[in-house]
This record gives sequence, C-alpha cells and structure tokens, in this order.
Amino acid sequence: MGIVALIMAGGKSSRFGVNIEKSMVELMGKSLIRRVIEAAKDAWNISDIYVVVTERTPRTLEEASKAHVKTVKTDGIGYHADMQQAILKANLKCPVLTLSSDLPFLTGKFLDMVILNYKKSGKPALIVLSTLEACHNFGVEPTSLYEHEGKLFAISGINIVDGRKILEGEQEQEVMVSDQLEAAFNINTLRDLELAEKILKKIG
Repeated sequence: MGIVALIMAGGKSSRFGVNIEKSMVELMGKSLIRRVIEAAKDAWNISDIYVVVTERTPRTLEEASKAHVKTVKTDGIGYHADMQQAILKANLKCPVLTLSSDLPFLTGKFLDMVILNYKKSGKPALIVLSTLEACHNFGVEPTSLYEHEGKLFAISGINIVDGRKILEGEQEQEVMVSDQLEAAFNINTLRDLELAEKILKKIG
C-alpha cells in the first residue's frame, strides 16, 4: 500500500526578522522545503508527493516545481483546514502522510519507520510525538504540546490520516513516540536555524 506525502508549506514566518516564506528559509545552501521533499523521495513506502501552497508562498510553488513534485493550492486559513482542503482538492482517497516543511533532519528511513508503525497499528490515523527530553537535549524549545497517557510531548509535525475519512471528524489514531532528531527538531527561529547548521556540520 503506497502512501501519499502532503508537505504543508503555505505559511510565512515573521520570527526570522523578515517577512519570508518559511519553507524557503535556507539551511547550508538548501531550502527547508527542498530538504523535506528529498526525504520523502528517499522513502520506499511513499508513492506520490504533493506540496501544499497558498497565495502567500509563490517562491515555494516555484521550488516545488523545480523538484518535480505535485502542488495543490489552498486558501491559507490554517494548518488543519488547509490539510483537509488539499486532500479533497487532490482527491486523495488513501492514507496521507502530512509533514511540516520545517523539519530539516527528516530522512526517508525515518519516514518508512513511521509508515511501518502505521500499517502495523491497523488504525486510520497516526501522530508522531517527540519526548520533551529529546527536544531539550537537541537544544530546541517545543512550540506545540500534546498530552498522552498523563505526560506532555512535543508535536513533531508528522501525521498520517485516512483521506477517505477526512470529512468524518477526528480519526482514531496510533501514537508513536520518538526521541530521534528527525522528530524532535523543527525550525521556528534564527536560533533554531543556527543550531541546525551546527548539528549538520557535526554529523556531516
């Protein structure tokens, strides 16, 4: 069963001091959106890739076209509304892996592991959470938290939903907890960007 990747890249960021398309922020000469696209392309279990754009992200649209992946334009109302709109517009009647575009350390291997967990669960949806300890160990401050079994975790920005059930409300989901860099590190500030560069230079 192939899974379609839907990379959410319709927003701008004011946290970098300029009004820039967040997906087009460069890390060591490569845009964040290009890094996420390459990770999705490296995953064996992803059959197709879409980048979700809005009127606010024309450069991201151009970058996605250069990377030879599909695009779908949404209204830019918000993350979940745009995800739903994109799934409906692209007619994705299958499992859909949604990815934030600010995850610089994603790999195809990690995404394949997420998909394997999803398939084993038998549930229509899955959410990937990062431990707060992992976030702090890597030097990042979580921006969105999620309570699971009485503990708080960081939301990674990696999810799977069943596109056939997108209009049915909240789907029963498997919870996957990870302490790996791929899930723990997202880029929201210049400090995050600088730290990501240091980590990339260290790990080669």
